[in-house]
Amino acid sequence: MDLSPQEYQQYVKQRAQKSPLVKDVALAFVIGGLICVLGQLIQNGWAAAGLSQEDAGTATSCSLVLLSALLTGLNLYNKIARFGGAGTLVPITGFANAVVSPAIDFKSEGFVTGMAAKMFLVAGPVIVFGTLASVIYGVVLMLTGG
Repeated sequence: MDLSPQEYQQYVKQRAQKSPLVKDVALAFVIGGLICVLGQLIQNGWAAAGLSQEDAGTATSCSLVLLSALLTGLNLYNKIARFGGAGTLVPITGFANAVVSPAIDFKSEGFVTGMAAKMFLVAGPVIVFGTLASVIYGVVLMLTGG
């Protein structure tokens, strides 16, 4: 079967499933919102336990990262992501998932050359850019007296 590029594109267009856009957007909104509600509940719990608002926020971030990493390790985060789509990309939980997933995928290659080396495959550039940006921002603030 010899198809031109245009014929192939037409064939793919006919065979491709239509994406249920409204459903996908609604699920992303609901799942992302539920993750945020969970974060607020955790923060309220830490505040009720006696932490200051700032410390409760820090403890909440740590709790969400731990929970996301645990769910990723148990292969539950991926199931939630398949259902909720982009809603699971809420920055802190999605970032933790992006760090833990490659580590799990490459654990058979050993601790150093597998897990440790591959852990920051996706997240590494984000960490490097964030660190570099914060240093530049700090220098600018120092030089401007801000």
